[in-house]
Amino acid sequence: MITEIPVGLSILSAGYCLHPELLTLRGGSLKPALFPAGYALIRHPQHGPILFDTGYSARFFQETAHMPASLYRRITPVVYTDEESAVSRLQTGGIAPEDVRYVVLSHFHADHIGGVRDFPQAKFIYLRKSYDAVSRLGPVRATKAGFLPGLLPDDFSIRSLPVDEYSAMRPLPEGLPFTEAYDLLGDGSLLAVEMSGHAAGMIGLFVSTGEHDYLLCADTVWSSRAFRENREPHPAAGLIMSSRAEYKQNFRRLRQIHERFPDIRIVPSHCREALALWGTGSVK
Repeated sequence: MITEIPVGLSILSAGYCLHPELLTLRGGSLKPALFPAGYALIRHPQHGPILFDTGYSARFFQETAHMPASLYRRITPVVYTDEESAVSRLQTGGIAPEDVRYVVLSHFHADHIGGVRDFPQAKFIYLRKSYDAVSRLGPVRATKAGFLPGLLPDDFSIRSLPVDEYSAMRPLPEGLPFTEAYDLLGDGSLLAVEMSGHAAGMIGLFVSTGEHDYLLCADTVWSSRAFRENREPHPAAGLIMSSRAEYKQNFRRLRQIHERFPDIRIVPSHCREALALWGTGSVK
């Protein structure tokens, strides 16, 4: 195992958006493709249920009801039902919202933070510069950055645990393109690495179930085909990236992990293929 403590893992999604495949995969189709808003439920043996992102919630539609934020859902139309929300799926699986002690936020795009208000006792774990990159933006620039501040709870700062301020570093196995990771809980169970490029300060997460190792890579790519076939997104996608150079670097890292460690299950947040292969459809 890459990590030291095995956890339970359910890979889920809460809604999806439509977007031309071409922008996310060079040489792809101009037709709109379906991109699920993926998230993960991690069952830790000591800390209980932990979320990695949340997908969409009904608040997305409330926050995008008026200009300029309404441009967000016009450009990427969203399909969603309340039954798909993270809080609803967890409750169906016997997990109360108050039971979730931690929500790990890969980055602050609306399709990743849409449901955080539903977990009133959770502490939020993220890389400080990820929040700093969006927290002071005005309405127009925030919309361009994919950030809807109303999705965050009013006491977000009080409940925050930025990884670079609270977590120690732990070395990773030799051969991985990352030499060390943030040990989020201090026990080697959740190991986060910075994967900036798509968004500043975006993190991916290594977890192990005992049977398989996973890398939850957020939006480093939008589909497994990208790293498997070495197909970066269309150059136009760079207009919404925080750094094209960092994106290319982390794209290469993902390719290296795929080639050197083929048994690691790489899970992009918006990949239908990964969701079909390893997603559970319900809380397990």
